[in-house]
Amino acid sequence: MGKRVLIISSSPRKNGNSDTLCHSFAKGAKENGSEVTEIFINDKKINYCKACGYCETHNGACSQKDDMDEIIDEVLKSDVIVFSSPVYFYSISGQLKTLIDRFVAVYTKITGKEIYYLLTAAENGKSTFDRADACLDGLCDCLSDIKIKGMIYAGGVWKKGEINSTRYIQQAYDMGAAV
Repeated sequence: MGKRVLIISSSPRKNGNSDTLCHSFAKGAKENGSEVTEIFINDKKINYCKACGYCETHNGACSQKDDMDEIIDEVLKSDVIVFSSPVYFYSISGQLKTLIDRFVAVYTKITGKEIYYLLTAAENGKSTFDRADACLDGLCDCLSDIKIKGMIYAGGVWKKGEINSTRYIQQAYDMGAAV
């Protein structure tokens, strides 16, 4: 039986380059028998963490009523989590950072996951992905029993659709199929 795979796409462009990598990863995982859920977070209402402390006294429940409950439920029941982001100004998208900050209510419950990063950027320099990678590593450092299983750093893609003529599409498919 396949694994439960959650793919979190933080691109602001539906079917943009990083979102397209998500679809390719999903196709590979599904064809290998995994159950796949894709969340396009730009379609979700996710408020900023208010650091109000409500979650500390309410078993991880947040005082805000938005789409995070649904996303957290998917995170907790998944075996594999894929974080995908375009890299803007050498870091992850604001959408993904906002979502990650909201994990504060439940981060101690996010354990035993396999993690993948799918990152795209217009620039293709040696250090293009360093800070984005560090942001995601920072999250993983706070979680328990996490295994970072794979990363794709797709540089040199800016305009929507440019990813389609690169080797990264096949790499994402292969990575998903190997789950």
